[in-house]
Amino acid sequence: MRGFLASSIGVACAAALSLPFALSSGAGAATTLSAARPLTAGAVPGSTQSLPLSVLPRDRVLRAPGEQGLTQRDVHPFSLVGVVWDDPSAVLEGRVQVRTRAKGTTHWSGWQEVETHNGDHAPDPGTAERDSGRLRGSTAPLWVGASDGVEVRVRPQAAPAHRTAGSAANSAAQAPLPKGLRLELVDPGGEPPPGGAPAEASRVGALTVESAAASAVNADLAPLGADVIPALSKKETENELIEARGGEADVKAGPYIGPRPRIVTRKGWGADETLRESAFAYTSSVKAAFVHHSATGNNYTCSQAPSVIRGIYRYHVKSLGWRDIGYNFLVDKCGNIYEGRAGGVTKPVMGAHTLGFNSNTMGVAVIGTFESSKPPVAAVEGIAQLTAWKLGLYGVNPSGKTYLTSAGGNLYSKGKSVRLNVISGHRDGFATECPGRLLYDKLGTARSTSASLQGR
Repeated sequence: MRGFLASSIGVACAAALSLPFALSSGAGAATTLSAARPLTAGAVPGSTQSLPLSVLPRDRVLRAPGEQGLTQRDVHPFSLVGVVWDDPSAVLEGRVQVRTRAKGTTHWSGWQEVETHNGDHAPDPGTAERDSGRLRGSTAPLWVGASDGVEVRVRPQAAPAHRTAGSAANSAAQAPLPKGLRLELVDPGGEPPPGGAPAEASRVGALTVESAAASAVNADLAPLGADVIPALSKKETENELIEARGGEADVKAGPYIGPRPRIVTRKGWGADETLRESAFAYTSSVKAAFVHHSATGNNYTCSQAPSVIRGIYRYHVKSLGWRDIGYNFLVDKCGNIYEGRAGGVTKPVMGAHTLGFNSNTMGVAVIGTFESSKPPVAAVEGIAQLTAWKLGLYGVNPSGKTYLTSAGGNLYSKGKSVRLNVISGHRDGFATECPGRLLYDKLGTARSTSASLQGR
């Protein structure tokens, strides 16, 4: 396995490192990779509006003391919303609700709940990403579709009893809201042009240096600039792994790897590679997979999934201050699999998905909210297909157990060795509702299907 990873990383890094040289090596190279050209021809770039919240006047009985928000207002078009605050370690003890107006209409939605993250998705303590000074606390993002009007309210909850003991106004005391509350309105930008065919010279010419580098780390799986990494049969995947191991395999043990699924690349879902940090961050291995839900809601079509992902990506980077999107992979309701954080789909890329357990793991987010809604069968199958392949690259049994060392969180202290399922839910590593009760209940099915796909 070390040989496989070394050769894979070597090919990708060589391709990526050659890009700046190619750009300065004459006219021919400059026309192949042009830094001046857009990521995708004709695509509309995204944007973020950041609006400070203020205390709302108590002109209605329904408003709680100290409630913050924004009254109804017109804004530039957006499709995804979230609330952020200054201190990434601060807890928002309250409810966040939004109403939106559909773009170009007079129709306002009802109040929608926004899930409060409170630090459960975040870079690990002690990492450069965590200590960058750019991080903010945040809610989960909520996908609302094309909108041009918004109203938001953040209602503080009653403070815990130990905070108000001895106070005459005990029953009315409210927990303070975090400082610096802001509403983030994200426009994910226009759809990338249809693609999926191997990269041709004209398509490669439309890549920026940053997007070419993100594609180059997958150079052993698909052509530079490809929108999709194609699926392989189980036999083809096994042969590829055996070849990577030098043509040798333990017949008794077998490769134990599932067929490689079709994966939509970052290029395929339209990632603006200029948003993220240029370098890639790796850990030493992949020992487990944490399953999440994006908590963005279920009101999207599978054709809109790339837009939702672009919105999450922009929210994670521009609003939360992360180096890149937090998840390693995403799966939509139709079971389509998408490359998440840049660095290569076969590599042990360090994510920001499970606070305390981002090292030696992969984060897989199903796009949607599954606390009271059942996850689609196709999405659970997508989890199984992805984990059977990716965990198989590292010789890991999806139905087994593993030990992980906590970097610190609200369930396990820093340095504690924790025994977990190889395919775990986010709530197994951090006290959170993620990935939603009904998706969590399907992880047993995902484990057994994944192991079966590996031939165990």
